[in-house]
Amino acid sequence: MSQITLDVSKPEQLDELAWVFKALADPARLKILRHLAQVNAGLCCPEGNGICACDFEAVTGLSQPTVSHHMKCLISANLVTGKKRGKWMYYQLDPKGFDLIEATLKTLRD
Repeated sequence: MSQITLDVSKPEQLDELAWVFKALADPARLKILRHLAQVNAGLCCPEGNGICACDFEAVTGLSQPTVSHHMKCLISANLVTGKKRGKWMYYQLDPKGFDLIEATLKTLRD
């Protein structure tokens, strides 16, 4: 895990942090993140290089456009990365956002 230093005097870091926590504040996004953490390969992507976007429709019970919206939020918060292969998007967890969360909690705890 990379070392992140949180400087709360920098407004841009606070804005980024607020966006990460906003992304985490949605139950559907938490379901998506939990699924990404638990599953190494999606139901339709045997390559093991991420989880197919179509898997999240079944996990969340949401339509494809709504899932796509949630994925964009998670990507912009650096919690998820996406890669297009053919007509499908495949997603993986992105450690950058989680490193920021960890640094924040450490700063608040210390």
